[in-house]
Amino acid sequence: MSPPTALVLGATGGIGGAMAAKLAGRGYRVRALHRNASAMAARNPSIDWRQGDAMNRADVVRAADGVSLIVHAVNPPGYRDWARLVLPMIDNTIAAAKVAGARILMPGTVYNFGPETFPVLDEESPQRPVTVKGKIRVGLEERLEAAAAGGVPVIIVRAGDFFGPGAGNNWFAQGLVKPGAPLKAITLPGAPGVGHQWAYLPDVAETMMQLVEHADCLPSFARFHMEGVFDTDGLQLAEAIRRVVGKPTLPIRRFPWLFARLASPFVPLFREIMEMRYLWQQPLRMSNRRLVEVLGAEPHTPLDRAVAETLASLGCLPNRQPADGRLLAAAHG
Repeated sequence: MSPPTALVLGATGGIGGAMAAKLAGRGYRVRALHRNASAMAARNPSIDWRQGDAMNRADVVRAADGVSLIVHAVNPPGYRDWARLVLPMIDNTIAAAKVAGARILMPGTVYNFGPETFPVLDEESPQRPVTVKGKIRVGLEERLEAAAAGGVPVIIVRAGDFFGPGAGNNWFAQGLVKPGAPLKAITLPGAPGVGHQWAYLPDVAETMMQLVEHADCLPSFARFHMEGVFDTDGLQLAEAIRRVVGKPTLPIRRFPWLFARLASPFVPLFREIMEMRYLWQQPLRMSNRRLVEVLGAEPHTPLDRAVAETLASLGCLPNRQPADGRLLAAAHG
């Protein structure tokens, strides 16, 4: 019997790269779509790279021929162009899944939820987003739910802010620490005492993989929350960083929200960051009860190890390499 084939959209990104490595390790043939497939094949020949663009439906349908799973992990870089790109890309993935008879697996976010649902979120919490990106995420999930009702099985795994090797643009790498050198300070986006939800990328990929392996027991539209790493007071991740680097008095600074607000009319990235500030102003925790009912336990890497692997991948621990070099290489594409 030939091994199953999975198409990963966004294989050069954080969760896409981690899922590509995870699928290959579980015996899948991994296929990926890229606008420069020949260059990617030279860099990572273990993946079957197909020429194309996730914005082009014919390309996605062609790449999905014969696959049993499509990992939809493609997102516009940074916070840009969501309104123009996100929904057309999911429509193309749904169309391809219908033709191929494939399941869709997608990472979700907390953007769907407004602050009135905090501090504890479960899968059925009301979705009343207060941002443009949140409304787009709600629309995206509504399209997937409709697709599931029409015969396309779907698994969504919502998690907190990603960190870890290859995680790409994220608050840990762009907010808490400065990559590329030993740390001189830690910057905290949230106020002390405000809990925040994080997710270690390898744990997210393992959770998604285990859910695929339990797919026969799931409803056609299956949605799960990960507990991940809940920073109870907004300082736990910072203290783990201090322990890992061996500097118990490493300075902790507040994120310059005032500067971001003043710069936001002129710098699109700051404008988008300001829109998401509400996620740092109130405690936010995700309940994984449904996930544990299916898997028995949520995959979890000890915090200090997760932080050490992340810092090593960012060049903040010059004398230490990440334990899983294969994962890091795959995550970078």
